[in-house]
Amino acid sequence: MLKNELTNLLKIDNPIIQAPMAGGITTSALVAAVSNNGALGMIGAGYLSPVQLRDQIREVKQLTTKNFGVNLFVPSNFEVIENHIEEANSLLDKYRTQLKVEQELEAFPCMKEMLQVYNEQVQIIVEEKVRVCSFTFGVPSMEQITLLKQQGVILIGTATTVTEAIAIEKLGMDAVVVQGSEAGGHRGNFISRHEEGMIGVMSLIPQVADQVTIPVIAAGGIMDGRGLIAALSLGAKAVQMGTAFLTCVESGAHPLHKEAILQAKDEDTTLTNAFSGKWARGISNTFTKEMHEYEANIPNFPIQNTLTQSIRKASASQNNKEYMSLWSGQSPTLAKNETVEALIQRTIKQAERGMI
Repeated sequence: MLKNELTNLLKIDNPIIQAPMAGGITTSALVAAVSNNGALGMIGAGYLSPVQLRDQIREVKQLTTKNFGVNLFVPSNFEVIENHIEEANSLLDKYRTQLKVEQELEAFPCMKEMLQVYNEQVQIIVEEKVRVCSFTFGVPSMEQITLLKQQGVILIGTATTVTEAIAIEKLGMDAVVVQGSEAGGHRGNFISRHEEGMIGVMSLIPQVADQVTIPVIAAGGIMDGRGLIAALSLGAKAVQMGTAFLTCVESGAHPLHKEAILQAKDEDTTLTNAFSGKWARGISNTFTKEMHEYEANIPNFPIQNTLTQSIRKASASQNNKEYMSLWSGQSPTLAKNETVEALIQRTIKQAERGMI
């Protein structure tokens, strides 16, 4: 009943894609469980080295014979500005002191290194015959698109505006994730400015669907069958769900992260660039509140991400949620602690009831 051209293309039974959450959340067990239950599991490879990515792809293949995908972060230019770093460090030092973190000499990534890792990741997608690859923070080069399509890889872009969605279609990609402002985690804008990309997903779906011919995948605050039906009725062919899978048993999210979402109220999420230098939505805590007034002067991604890494790591190891990045979409009260199988079955049953 819920099958369409996108589910046929992806070879999945249900129009559900698990959001590719980077940073250890998308364990092999999570990805495989999603695919084994008729949806599309996705490895969030944004922070994985090429070796780690290859290992995880092979691990997932041991756990499922079904289709799954990989998401890559497309590197974008950034500047290392010394006085910005000094200002950021002066703000962050009090958190390092509180958490007893010794400030080490930061080894900032350089654009050349990031591009090398990204290019190697693309090559691994080809070598390991991964069937689906999605991209965030930008789009692949035409050379890479040609290479991947020659190998039969299905390519999915991420857009926050109609303009970005049209650009993705013009490049010849196969589908587009439209990321509404409700979505948890990092914003995927790459043409439009952050402010322009803050459109709600239910407004964005029909506007994009009217302007592109490739399938639209809706992302942002969708947690159950009601969100699935709403998205499909507005022109989407599938939904991408992140927070709903983050609190599942198979997720690799820190227990405090899961607990923060499960206990959150509807008004508890906020947008912040304080953790990484890139705007992202998560559960508000001491760090986001105290850093709010400095957001205009925070170094860009990945500089700020590097500066806060030891703080986030220490906070997690000390079971202190106040300085962790607790990414979450805008519907945390709909999150449940359940298995992937239970989530997918519940979502599909609810959607099918809604279609009767």
